[in-house]
Amino acid sequence: MQCGKAPVDVYILDLLVIGLLLLMVTLGAGWIARLPLSYALIYLLVGIILSPYGFNLVQARPDANFLERVTEIVVLISLFSCGLKMNRPMQFWAWRSTTRLIGLLMPITIFSIAAIAHFILKLDWGLAILLGAILAPTDPVLAAEVQLEDPHDRDELRFGITSEGGLNDALAFPFVYFGIHSIEKGNWRSWFREWLMIDVVWAIFAGLAAGFLVAKAIKWIDKKLERFRTPDDLMEDFVALSAILITYAVTELINGYGFLAVFIAGIAMRRRRNTEYTKNQLHFIERLEKLSEIGTILLLGSMLRFQPMLKYAGDAFLIAFSLIFVIRPLGTWISTIGLKAHPATRWLYGWFGIRGVGSIYYLAYTFGHGLKGETGEQIAWITFWTIVISVLLHGVTSTPLMRWYERNVEHNPTLEQHPAQHEA
Repeated sequence: MQCGKAPVDVYILDLLVIGLLLLMVTLGAGWIARLPLSYALIYLLVGIILSPYGFNLVQARPDANFLERVTEIVVLISLFSCGLKMNRPMQFWAWRSTTRLIGLLMPITIFSIAAIAHFILKLDWGLAILLGAILAPTDPVLAAEVQLEDPHDRDELRFGITSEGGLNDALAFPFVYFGIHSIEKGNWRSWFREWLMIDVVWAIFAGLAAGFLVAKAIKWIDKKLERFRTPDDLMEDFVALSAILITYAVTELINGYGFLAVFIAGIAMRRRRNTEYTKNQLHFIERLEKLSEIGTILLLGSMLRFQPMLKYAGDAFLIAFSLIFVIRPLGTWISTIGLKAHPATRWLYGWFGIRGVGSIYYLAYTFGHGLKGETGEQIAWITFWTIVISVLLHGVTSTPLMRWYERNVEHNPTLEQHPAQHEA
């Protein structure tokens, strides 16, 4: 009979490593904040270290359905967080930067990527537009250094980046469906009208309406019940979580865009007369956001594999570097012509187009709706490469650039304030 202890379970080692990571990130937050590194970059590197190319502690290769559900939850939490941070009246003049970044920059981004993918990578137009839509969303989770920091922050750059990340994660969906329909149904003339009426007009309207109405209903019920119960921070936190889940589920049931609805619900759930209430909910959601960010980026790092990454490196570098260094900066500058903003703000809009969890979600979603084979692999590894390159470049540059911006633009009293900074 053999004696001695059984081999150590890899799962237990995973828990140990993740626990140590959380401890180091928490206790070392002060030092990390002074380094030219983002937390996302640290998590990505740790994920690679835990992969088969490192200590081989994370060996799982999640299927598309699991990856879709995990990233779906992460995006929902981050969208609600973005909505809670929106501190401007719902008037066009206050959202001019957002309308430029969504209404002009996002289509420019999608169709520029699609043109490169079609004419150089030889993808057909449907798949090329699908790739553009997958890579279009900027990531509100990974852009923490650039986001609005509290409900009183009036900075134009932070507002634009936060609101853009909240909206383009939802409004890339019509273009994703365009690509999916082209895969499933072929000739666009047979489904274009249906796509326009259902996937564009109805789904966006339903998302806007459901997000507002469901959130208002939850707020009304919560307020009415305040008379019969003692206010409790924990219960209010769960009200926020329930608002996310109910809003998303109701909107999806009526074939609307649940992501858009959750962002709108975050805006509607704000209590302008009780900023402490909003801050408490925001702190809770941000904790969930940080934990989900750690898990997702660790998973991404552990999923990377050398052979397919090398196979598609040429295609990926073409798309990623075109997007980061050409399409996003020039597209932003064109989109913001005439916008009353400091030139540095316009250029930083162009640089901080961070790609991340939203693109992973859309990629997994399309694999569950017809994307497959060699073309599917090509699009997948172009997407992963683009996210990795974005995390590396933006992770190294975001801290020093934002410090420069804070010293020279944001906190410079000699600069004229943008009119949207004064909330009605």
